[in-house]
Amino acid sequence: MGTLTYNFLVDQPFSRSFKGLIIWCLLLYMIQCSSATSNKTGNHFYKWEVEYMYWSPDGIENVVMGINGQFPGPTIRARAGDIVHVQLTNKLQTEGVVIHWHGIRQKGTPWADGTASISQCVINPGEIFDYRFTVDRAGTYFYHGHYGMQRSAGLYGAMIVDVAEGEKEPFHYDGEFDLLLSDWWHQSVHLQEVGLSSRPMRWINEPQALLINGRGQYGCSLAAHYGNSSFSQCNITGHEQWAPYILHVDPNRTYRIRIASTTALASLNLAIGNHKMVVVEADGNYLQPFETNDLDIYSGESYSVLLKTSQDSSQNYWISFGVRGREPQTPQALTILNYKTNSASKLPLSPPPVTPRWDDYAHSKAFSNKIKALDHKSIPKPSPTYHRRIVLLNTQNKMNGYTKWSINNVSLSLPATPYLGSIRFGLRDAFDQTKPPEDFPEHYDVMKPPVNHNTTTGNGVYMLGYYSTVDVILQNANALKENVSEIHPWHLHGHDFWVLGYGEGKFTRSDEKKFNLKDPPYRNTAVIFPYGWTALRFVADNPGVWAFHCHIEPHLHMGMGVVFAEGVQHVAKIPKEALSCGLTGKKFMTGSHLG
Repeated sequence: MGTLTYNFLVDQPFSRSFKGLIIWCLLLYMIQCSSATSNKTGNHFYKWEVEYMYWSPDGIENVVMGINGQFPGPTIRARAGDIVHVQLTNKLQTEGVVIHWHGIRQKGTPWADGTASISQCVINPGEIFDYRFTVDRAGTYFYHGHYGMQRSAGLYGAMIVDVAEGEKEPFHYDGEFDLLLSDWWHQSVHLQEVGLSSRPMRWINEPQALLINGRGQYGCSLAAHYGNSSFSQCNITGHEQWAPYILHVDPNRTYRIRIASTTALASLNLAIGNHKMVVVEADGNYLQPFETNDLDIYSGESYSVLLKTSQDSSQNYWISFGVRGREPQTPQALTILNYKTNSASKLPLSPPPVTPRWDDYAHSKAFSNKIKALDHKSIPKPSPTYHRRIVLLNTQNKMNGYTKWSINNVSLSLPATPYLGSIRFGLRDAFDQTKPPEDFPEHYDVMKPPVNHNTTTGNGVYMLGYYSTVDVILQNANALKENVSEIHPWHLHGHDFWVLGYGEGKFTRSDEKKFNLKDPPYRNTAVIFPYGWTALRFVADNPGVWAFHCHIEPHLHMGMGVVFAEGVQHVAKIPKEALSCGLTGKKFMTGSHLG
C-alpha cells in the first residue's frame, strides 16, 4: 500500500489556511452573485459567457470551451416547477453556438431546446440569446453544446432538479454527489470535424482520457504502483485542474450518486471497490430499485444510485470508469471514495475494479433488462397500442467517397432555416418536402455489410399526428466493414419514451410478444446493441420540432439522426432571436415575437 502525493485542504491544519479560506470564499461568493441569482418564487437567472480558454483537463494544457471561465460549465440547480433563465453571450469570436438542455422537455418553449437549425438559429459571435424554460420534473440532467462538435470541445455542465417544495423522493439518503462523465481528445474539434468530412474519412480514434467532472489523468496513473500499469504514478498536489474529484464520505451513511454521461464517443462502466450500488433513477424517472456491482452508462444517459458506506472505514476505495462497447485504448478514469476517518491521500489496499470486457454484450443486456419503471405518480403507464410505427435502419454508407451514417439510407443534412420557423409559417422551400422513408426493404440483411454502399442526404421531416402514439423500432446492422456493428445510444428531444424491449437480429411482428407493457422504463435515451433492435413508444403531445439522433458526437456529425414535428401550429410567441436567420430572418422579423 502507498499514498498519493496529494495535499488536500481537508487534511491541513485549520488555522494555517483559515484567513486564506475566508478571502477565497468571499471572492467566490462575489463571482457567483455576478452570474447567478434566484428568488423565493422559483426563478433562477444566470448570465453566461461562452468562450475558448486554456485548461488542463488531463494534465496536458489544451483549449477548451468554457462558461464564465469555468470548465465544465456551472451547475444549474433548481426545483421542479421552477423557471430557469440563462442569458447567453457568445464570445467565441469566429463561430456560432447553442446549448441544449438535455432531458428537459421544453413544454411550451420549443425554441429553447437549443438545437441549431431545428429549434433556433445559431447564436452568432457577439450576440446574446435568452433561454427561458420551466424544469417540470425532478431528476438528473445536464446541458451541452449542440452545434458542430462543441460538446467534444468541453461545452457542457450538470443540471440537477430537486423535487418540488413539499414533495419527497421515494428513497432516503444522507448526502449527495454529482458526477459528470466525458471523454477528451488532444486533437481540436475543428481538426476532428475536418477529418470526418474528408475523402477518405480520417477517424478521430479513441479519446486520450476519460474525465470525471472535467478531471482526468494522461500519461500517468493513480494506481500505477499495483504493478500492472505501463504508466508512472501520478504526482499530484491537489491544486491541479486535473486532480481527481474525491468523494469524501462518513461511515454508515447512504449517499446518492448522480451520474450523467456527456461523452462524445465512449460507453462506460462504473464500479466502486468493495461496494454494491442500488440503482433508483434513470433519465429523471424513478426505477424499481435493484442492486448491482457495476453499471453501464451510454452517452446521453443519466442515473442515480444509492451507496451505503458500510465497509471498513479505515480504508479508502477505488471508483473506476472503463470503456465498454469499443476496444479500449483509453485507460480507466479513477478517483477515490474517501472514508473521512482516514486521509484522502491514502491509497486503497486493492487494485481498481476490472471493467467487464468491452464486447461482453451479455453483461450489458443483463443490466439493461433489470431497468424497470417504479409505480409512481410521476411516470405514466404505456399506451397499450400505437397509431404509427416507424422503423429506422442504422447503417454506415458512402456518398461520393465520403463516409456517412444513414437512417433508412438517408443521411441527415440540416437546412439553413430552423424547422420550427419554416413549418410554423409554411415556408415549404426551406427544406425537403419529400416524406422520409418509414421502413427499409424487407430483403435487407442486417447481418452483412450493405450490398449497395451508396446513400443520399436529406432533410425531410417525420410529421406526427398531434397526440398520436408512435412506435419507433431502432434497427442496428452491420457497418461497412464485415463483422462490425456498433453500439448507438439514441436520444429524443422534447419527450420521454417507454423502452418496450430489446432483441437480436432483424425485428419482426412476432417480436411484439416480447414487449414489456407492464413496467417499461420511461427514458429519453436508449441504446441499440450490435446486430439488434430496440423498441420505443411515445406520445406526440409536445408541440414543436424535435431532434432524434445517435448521441455519439461524430455519428451525428456524419448524419445519424432524424427530425420529428408535431402540433407546430399550436406554437406561439416565438422570440424573434430564435428565427433571425434563413428564410424566417428575411420575411418575418417584425415585432418582438413571431406567431
